[in-house]
Amino acid sequence: MLIYGLKTCDTCRKAKKALPQAQLIDVREEGLPEAVLTQAYERFGAALLNTRSTTWRGLDDDAREEEPLTLIKAHPALMKRPLIAKGDALFLGWNNDIEDEVKAML
Repeated sequence: MLIYGLKTCDTCRKAKKALPQAQLIDVREEGLPEAVLTQAYERFGAALLNTRSTTWRGLDDDAREEEPLTLIKAHPALMKRPLIAKGDALFLGWNNDIEDEVKAML
């Protein structure tokens, strides 16, 4: 099980603590594999883009018009997090429902 996020993100830390067997991959340092990014975008669409982040607020209007995949490749911190991958299953975000679903797969 892989958790794609940021090691400094509180939500990612909560997910990692609840899933100690999972590996946290810091997308700012290691990036997000193209196949995972594409699969996540096909599944979650524009919800994959975190428009409430500081990175988003720092972008100018022209940059915000870019395609979500292009933006996330250029600025990995724009991805909503965590993105949890277990086999072919993907989960976006972290709340009680997602935690229950992920733990049911273990």
